[in-house]
Amino acid sequence: MDTEMLIDALARDVAPVSPHSVRWRLLAGILGGGIITLLLVAAMLGFRHDLGLAMHGFAFWMKWSYTISLGIGAVALVSRLARPEPVRLVRHWPVALPFLILAAISISEMMHTPPGDWLSMWLGHSWGVCPWIILALSAPIFVGLLWSFRRLAPTRLRSAGAASGLAAGAWSAAVYCLHCPEVSAFFVLTWYSLGIFLAAGVGAVIGPKILRW
Repeated sequence: MDTEMLIDALARDVAPVSPHSVRWRLLAGILGGGIITLLLVAAMLGFRHDLGLAMHGFAFWMKWSYTISLGIGAVALVSRLARPEPVRLVRHWPVALPFLILAAISISEMMHTPPGDWLSMWLGHSWGVCPWIILALSAPIFVGLLWSFRRLAPTRLRSAGAASGLAAGAWSAAVYCLHCPEVSAFFVLTWYSLGIFLAAGVGAVIGPKILRW
């Protein structure tokens, strides 16, 4: 049997795969983990009592825009890394845009705030717990993404793990916004981002061990 005959024999009974199968599988993993994260926030932290009022203000949408846009960019990167094909990470630089935009908002915020108030604006009321809560809440979403990877074929395992952690951290931070009363962009830039990047770091460390196929 020559090579072409072997390929034909192997491919003869292979069912066609939808071009959107990777996206749907990743979406299922994120939604499954996200529901658990939402339930954890509701049961252990509670939603802020003035959530309806907060949703009419700039601060809430600033936080949600940052975390959701970062989450979408990270999922797009995960989708590319989930395939056994070359990926040039530099082409995915737009994933950093939400961070850069929020940094610009933070600078503007500081320019309009007396220097004596900068420290309280930076630390808020929950800087000591915020990153760790986001990291903990990212665990169910990260597990959901690991489930998604069971039928995918990543080759850059450390990068795929880091991108998955980044996505899990960003989406857990988006859910955490329903509880968090902090209003400063400088706070979000620092402590939200720290929690998100901690999740990405955890993903980078354990990715090569658990994504191997």
